[in-house]
Amino acid sequence: MTKSAVARRHLPTSPFKAPVVPPAKLFAVGERVTHDTYGLGRVTAVEDGIAVLVDFGSRQERIPSPYTKLSGL
Repeated sequence: MTKSAVARRHLPTSPFKAPVVPPAKLFAVGERVTHDTYGLGRVTAVEDGIAVLVDFGSRQERIPSPYTKLSGL
């Protein structure tokens, strides 16, 4: 069996807690960031909730959302 891509809805009458959805990370142009693979960098462009373009000095990378390996400094 495979899991469906659709998230299951939480019923208000359920005795179980609703799953916690982490808040979306937001980055601004010029913000310093660090990436688990590429290291330190600076955000050069932001595509609203889709991806960010980061300059790591030796290379520029487009990091797609949900930015799991990217964090702000």
